[in-house]
Amino acid sequence: MHKKNIIWLLFVAFLPLFVMAQKNNFEIKDGAFYRNGKVTPIISGEMHYPRIPHQYWRHRIQMMKAMGLNTVATYVFWNIHEPEPGVWDFTGDKNLAEYIKIAGEEGMMVILRPGPYVCAEWEFGGYPWWLQNIKGMEIRRDNAEFLKCTKAYIDRLYKEVGGLLCTKGGPIVMVQCENEFGSYVSQRTDIPLEEHRAYNAKIKQQLADAGFDVPLFTSDGSWLFEGGSTPGALPTANGESDIANLKKVVDQYHNGKGPYMVAEFYPGWLSHWAEPFPQLDASKVARQTEAYLKNDVSINFYMVHGGTNFGFTSGANYDKKRDIQPDLTSYDYDAPISEAGWETPKYDSVRNVIKKYVKYPIPAVPAKNPIIEIPSIKLNKVADVIGFAEKMKPVSADTPLTFEQLNQGYGYVLYTRHFNQPISGILEIPGLRDYAVVYVDGEKVGVLNRNAKIYSMEIEVPFNATLQILVENMGRINYGSEIVHNNKGIISPVKIAGREITGEWDMYQLPMSEVPDLSKLTGDVYDNNESASEKLKDCPVIYSGTFTLDKIGDTFIDMENWGKGIIFINGINIGRYWQVGPQQTLYIPGVWLKKGENKIVVFEQLNEKPKTEVRTVKTPVLMKLN
Repeated sequence: MHKKNIIWLLFVAFLPLFVMAQKNNFEIKDGAFYRNGKVTPIISGEMHYPRIPHQYWRHRIQMMKAMGLNTVATYVFWNIHEPEPGVWDFTGDKNLAEYIKIAGEEGMMVILRPGPYVCAEWEFGGYPWWLQNIKGMEIRRDNAEFLKCTKAYIDRLYKEVGGLLCTKGGPIVMVQCENEFGSYVSQRTDIPLEEHRAYNAKIKQQLADAGFDVPLFTSDGSWLFEGGSTPGALPTANGESDIANLKKVVDQYHNGKGPYMVAEFYPGWLSHWAEPFPQLDASKVARQTEAYLKNDVSINFYMVHGGTNFGFTSGANYDKKRDIQPDLTSYDYDAPISEAGWETPKYDSVRNVIKKYVKYPIPAVPAKNPIIEIPSIKLNKVADVIGFAEKMKPVSADTPLTFEQLNQGYGYVLYTRHFNQPISGILEIPGLRDYAVVYVDGEKVGVLNRNAKIYSMEIEVPFNATLQILVENMGRINYGSEIVHNNKGIISPVKIAGREITGEWDMYQLPMSEVPDLSKLTGDVYDNNESASEKLKDCPVIYSGTFTLDKIGDTFIDMENWGKGIIFINGINIGRYWQVGPQQTLYIPGVWLKKGENKIVVFEQLNEKPKTEVRTVKTPVLMKLN
């Protein structure tokens, strides 16, 4: 074959790759964002892949596109991808590369926010819990052990998504360095500013060294750029509604020019258990959207669609009134697209504004997924949790051990201590993390609750009796200086009548990482009838049942008359419920149901009103405090 023909064949073979790379060119220059040589404002929405079943990713992205957005932004959650040191998982709902590919197929740009800290009302702000077990580790600092772990994470992330950068022809156009680091600088004044800046620069360098060669940016409140910005990354301002101030502060830290972007524009707000559900007015959000767009400010709606904190993924905050503010299972966020992916009045208001300012066509709004209602699901079996837990092999120690010392990340631990002699007085557990139901010989005597700052109670333990304390991890703190104090369980001495209780503590681990199998709990499982209800009232129990469906669809399980616990549907932990509200229903995605027989398992911690059935409804209840 002639040399010219070979060259021609090679050119034809590689032409699609060349065209793709050219097609997705993205850069920051002359104070603007350029895509394929044209000034292209970013109109983005934040949406997180693990908060949505992967089967619904395309639908939700199409909802964003129909709202008028041209970009999808997502955090990357280190802790779901490295659940154990060196063990990586990018499958199913964690398949980040697939999520990005779908966005690209739908014609959307992608902004990647890999942290390694993400906040996000997510467990431990995205950090793996086991970091706390590494000797010499100090998170979010210029610390050799920490930076070794962040490098391993960033390098592994690049292997997963590096081929999807716009420089390789993919849809990823920008990558964030760290996250809201200026806030942390202001919270940790005990750390010198020089060290903060050194750490921030090293995370940026780790991203560059891994191969992330697209424009980088930082994201902070506009008054926090001094600590949060880093040379070589575009500073963007979270929550800044004063456009003149936005431009002034970006100019100050970006060589006197833009582009100008609000990387977190809040159309809603986060929500906690035992607190009112926040709401933002749709017209106010629409007006602010218009103010940004007519003043050439790029935006990222945080959140455009919140989704759900399935399983044990929800994090927690804290304030002066509450030592911990656990985040709801629902991450609806009062966002334009509801938790179940529905169009809202806020969605319509914003969509109408965006239509006025963009030149590209905006498609019709996709139909919502089917909704079903299940009037009654019978719970025909019930298990005694303390009974079967105490048949396990415990870990024993002279004092209570934390979850981390037990090498357990999430769920529950039953702490027990037998007393040969009677003891009474005030039980004190100042190091409770986070919620405990206290029993003596299986009889409930009280509840301790970090959320309400209840760390003590009167107790009487008779001769030859056992104190049992069932402790729940309600989610590690995800924001603020207290993020460095995130051990769970009982982390301080237990005292009764002022005396520290040492001796042989037994700890029974209930991580609930998998659905409990009642068929294996011989001797502690009962038919769920009146006799069992009387026997197990006020005891922690596991209910199970089956239900048959001839059609499937999204639905919401009604837990308003229950106590506190978690629910598994067909083996999947759909999250926590708690009678205090404001969330009274839990979202069940239809793709997790099936035609024919389905299984439900409910772990009910309080069981004040024993149950024989549960139902689902078509409309969520997220704003009802008890």
